[in-house]
Amino acid sequence: MSTFMANNTIERKWYVIDAANKPLGKTAVAAANILRGKHRPEFTPHADCGEFVIIINASKAILTGKKLEQKYYRRHSGYIGGLKEVQYKTLMATRPELAMQLAVKGMLPHNSIGDKSITRLKVYAGPNHNQEAQCPTTVEVK
Repeated sequence: MSTFMANNTIERKWYVIDAANKPLGKTAVAAANILRGKHRPEFTPHADCGEFVIIINASKAILTGKKLEQKYYRRHSGYIGGLKEVQYKTLMATRPELAMQLAVKGMLPHNSIGDKSITRLKVYAGPNHNQEAQCPTTVEVK
C-alpha cells in the first residue's frame, strides 16, 4: 500500500467561525487548524492543504484572566528607541481584527507554508462578511 501525498489539486472549502463570547486563543486554534489542513484525513505536513477561514465578531472575543491589562502587542521599527507598545485593552477596542490575526499567525508554522496560509484568513469585527457567494460552512469552537 502506498502513502498518500497531497498535491496542488486539492479543493479548498470555506469555513466561518463566530468568535462572539469565545476566548481569543481557542478561536485562533480552531482557525489555525483549518488553515493548516489538520482536520483533513489527507493532511500532509510539508504540503499546503489548508482551507479558507472567515472569523466574524472578532470585537466580541474575550481574553481571560488579566490579559487585557497585562498583555501588550509590541513592534519595533528597527531604529534606536523605535519600540511601540499597545495594551491589548486598547488593541481590542480599536483594531480587534489585528489582534485575532496576530493570534492565528503565531499558531501557524513560521515558514513559507505559514505565510501562504495566513493569506486565506479573513477577519471581520462585526457579524457581516463579504464571502456569502462562497457558501461557507459554520464551525463551532469548543
